[in-house]
Amino acid sequence: MNKEVGIRHDAEGARASSSQLLNLCDRSPEKAMEWLETSPSGLSEEQVEARRLRFGANEVTHERPPRWYEQLFYAFLTPFNGVLFAVSVVSLFTDVIFAAPADRSYRTVIVLVAMVLLSTLLRFWQEFRSNQAAEELKAMVRATTAVLRAGMERPQEIPISALVPGDIVYLSAGDMIPSDVRVLTAKDLFVSQAMLTGEAIPVEKHAVPPGIVGNAPAASSTARSPLELETACFMGSNVVSGSATAVVAVTGNATYFGAMAKDIVGARPLTSFDRGISRVSWLLIRFILAMTPVVFLINGLTKGNWLEALLFAVSVAVGLTPEMLPMVVTANLAKSAVTMARRKTIVKRLNSIQNFGAMDILCTDKTGTLTQNKVILERHLDIHGNEDSQVLEFAWLNSYHQTGLKNLLDVAVMEYAQAQDVIDGMKHYRKIDEIPFDFMRRRMSVVVRDGGNQNLLICKGAIEELLPLCSMADDNGALPGGEVPFTEDRRKQVRTLTRDLNEDGLRALAVAYKWLPPEDRTYTVTDETDLVLAGYIAFLDPPKETASTAIAALKDYGIGIKIITGDNEVVTRKICKEVGLAVENIILGQDIEALSDLELAEAAEHTTIFAKASPMQKSRIIRALQSRGHTVGYLGDGINDAAALKDADVGISVDTAVDIAKESADIILLEKNLMVLEEAVIEGRKTFANIIKYIKMTASSNFGNVFSVLIASIFLPFLPMLPIQMLTQNLLYDISQVSIPWDNVDVEYLKVPRKWDARGLARFMVFIGPISSIFDVTTFIVMWFVFGANSVAQQSLFQSGWFVVGLLTQTLIVHMIRTQHVPFVQSRAAGPVIALTASIMAIGIYLPFSPIGEHLGFVPLPAPYFAWLVGILLGYCTLTQIVKHFYIRHFHQWL
Repeated sequence: MNKEVGIRHDAEGARASSSQLLNLCDRSPEKAMEWLETSPSGLSEEQVEARRLRFGANEVTHERPPRWYEQLFYAFLTPFNGVLFAVSVVSLFTDVIFAAPADRSYRTVIVLVAMVLLSTLLRFWQEFRSNQAAEELKAMVRATTAVLRAGMERPQEIPISALVPGDIVYLSAGDMIPSDVRVLTAKDLFVSQAMLTGEAIPVEKHAVPPGIVGNAPAASSTARSPLELETACFMGSNVVSGSATAVVAVTGNATYFGAMAKDIVGARPLTSFDRGISRVSWLLIRFILAMTPVVFLINGLTKGNWLEALLFAVSVAVGLTPEMLPMVVTANLAKSAVTMARRKTIVKRLNSIQNFGAMDILCTDKTGTLTQNKVILERHLDIHGNEDSQVLEFAWLNSYHQTGLKNLLDVAVMEYAQAQDVIDGMKHYRKIDEIPFDFMRRRMSVVVRDGGNQNLLICKGAIEELLPLCSMADDNGALPGGEVPFTEDRRKQVRTLTRDLNEDGLRALAVAYKWLPPEDRTYTVTDETDLVLAGYIAFLDPPKETASTAIAALKDYGIGIKIITGDNEVVTRKICKEVGLAVENIILGQDIEALSDLELAEAAEHTTIFAKASPMQKSRIIRALQSRGHTVGYLGDGINDAAALKDADVGISVDTAVDIAKESADIILLEKNLMVLEEAVIEGRKTFANIIKYIKMTASSNFGNVFSVLIASIFLPFLPMLPIQMLTQNLLYDISQVSIPWDNVDVEYLKVPRKWDARGLARFMVFIGPISSIFDVTTFIVMWFVFGANSVAQQSLFQSGWFVVGLLTQTLIVHMIRTQHVPFVQSRAAGPVIALTASIMAIGIYLPFSPIGEHLGFVPLPAPYFAWLVGILLGYCTLTQIVKHFYIRHFHQWL
């Protein structure tokens, strides 16, 4: 390979790539290939391997999955592990380093380290598994490109990452540009560079740069920006229409996009999920930091032993720390990703799962979602509404000879024409040129010649866009040649006829033509004037049988559906009516343009159908709804959906979508079906529900424990529980929480979209938490007066009694708070939750009688204690249920 082209994949090489690409593009296609030491038939395998070793994979800097040891390190770095680690260091100094040899004890340090290790290893294992699963799922939707290499009979699809400089690639509408390439041949190639420039209008690319003479470089080109090169396409852009062959000039980080990606990697803004978790975490940490000094001061002042008071305050801080939160969050997300994969949903970003569940508005196109996406050509009519074979022939010529993206309408035309045996009579036409489709014109034209002395331009497109271009109409021979002036009366008749077709659920396109001189030249949109209207072709896309059921189900789950389509409003209204989607209001694309952002936000709130919407208008609608506080999902699969997919809170695409749509999405559906979407939404809400369960349990339980500790510290002549005992209790309680990600969720809870609410959590904590303190104080009274644990000599009995009550009430709170119903009766936890909590409760009861309990400072409890224990637990569950019921009625929510 030419030394000039040996672009280094480092920062200096990335900066140099622009000038080198300029130099390459100013050469003719033949000279460009010669410079890259390649040929139209592609590189040999030996060349490919040599260049892959030299330049590496065609990948830009991105957030690669962390290595296992990096994951392990980051699993440790959580705010709550930080609290535990700091406490363990304090315990190391107080219990070991500064303690007398006879009093040295590693028990507290060991328990603390065990808690940190348990939390870290569980989180690491869940994240490690989830990252592996996510990478496997991403591989299922990995982008490919068509490449021709030496020895291949035809281009073959290979992963984009396998490209090397000098490869010959084939591009067509819907493709992502796989690297920085130099165009070799182009046919009406229009490329969207919006991702790089922000400019929404596609730019046309050519094989031969303007101003080139022979094989000499065009000197003026060196003064231009690389993105203005007419003969270059850049990684990150996408083909809107047309086709091309190109040679790969630059790959990986040396591309224009790669140089940008190095600066922006990791700069993704926080999602609502990230912000919610952060707010809740710091709420709990502030609570810990506020209460721990209070406990320390009260115990120091009342007991006089400041070292012991410090150790106890440290233990309280540990007890208040929800150290399992990172593991519970990660386990929930990972489990949901695997479950959703089984239900035909691929999660590209784990955090999008909760956003999926929080979604309260879904914006979608109707085609393939509400309809079967199996378009059938139903009618081919003249301007009076009569069947006309000439209209079908013109439509077939247009659909067959276009080289851009053949959509379902083109396929329907070709299949119908083949069934009607009209193709053989059209094969003598030779294509001269085409004017490709774009989303602004909403039409496309081909120019053909039948061997005679005239060219025939055939234009097919949206009726509203095409009628203004027609000056004549084909009246089937009413005048010589069959052409009559297209008067205003005839225009009214056309609009009436097409509206009738639309009201029957048919989508109608106009077909027009124009005879031109037999020139072999390049045709442009300026030739699409003074056309003759031939007639219409009408298509039927029947509604899906499951659409009405899915819409009703999504409505039951609090999700409003809004249709954003490029189709007209009459057809869309008809389809919505058939599938049971009530239409509140309709806005057309032209009306959107006249609205300010504030006005659009107000209008979008009460609008069901946005018809004739352009790609940029789709994005505006998404942002307008978000500005009103909605969590918005967008389901799309086309080139014109990419911007909206990125702007939505949850971008949803399908595995059959074009590359740019799949790359822009957060979630990929393996079936474009609202029923699949409903199942994914439910899974997202289950994820949130089980995460919030743990937070509610931990926050309310910890808040109650603080009150109990403060009360006991004031009146007792000894510590209500030793630091090691409190740490053991907290460790056992944490283990009981591990199964929460596998718990059931009440159907009623899933019916409403949920968002993070730190204020609501604080209110819940203050309202529910003190209930446990009532029964803790009851336990204090029983142990003091009934069992005589009222002196320093009997403190072990007191501590053993409160340890069991505290652990059992903390564990029972799992069942009390997990549902707004009566636990065990109206709502039962999943098997793993019942088994684990029952096991922990059994261990807690046994511990004072065990050899380990003796080392922890426990003593066996007398038999009458357990009668009191049953009464205390029943009273606790009953009062919690009463207060819970009052809370729900008063605040109209269960968080």
